[in-house]
Amino acid sequence: MQGHPQVLECLNHLLRGELAARDQYFFHSRRYEDLGLKKLYERLNHEMEEETQHADAIMRRIFMLGGKPDMRALEIAPGLEVPEMLQKDLDTEIEVRDRLRKAMALCESMGDYVTRDMLLAQLRDTEEDHAYWLEQQLGLIEKVGLQNYLQAQMGN
Repeated sequence: MQGHPQVLECLNHLLRGELAARDQYFFHSRRYEDLGLKKLYERLNHEMEEETQHADAIMRRIFMLGGKPDMRALEIAPGLEVPEMLQKDLDTEIEVRDRLRKAMALCESMGDYVTRDMLLAQLRDTEEDHAYWLEQQLGLIEKVGLQNYLQAQMGN
């Protein structure tokens, strides 16, 4: 099956973004582990795995549409301190959300409803899970203070 060149180009841009998000979550999860923040490590490690699954789905769709996946991740600038890392991850999720919405509109205009639906599932995950959780964490830091928040993230 041959996909439309614009859809394939868009999917490759999404793939590169998912790979970058995965790499950023990988870096941040290991930073949290190094800081002794077990709960944050576990959550961000899980997010890294989900970003890998998103990239996998996009890559498989590119292959199905007769394209060649572009595996060059977009450049990342990870944070080093907890609030900065959480904010950078939220910013990344907002960028992913915006790219997914544009890609879905393109797929709709090209009549590629299967790709659109695959991207819709990723959009739901991005908005209802990833971004929402990050917003909650930043809100908790504001409400309880950084030190209390960090203590709660150490785990048992």
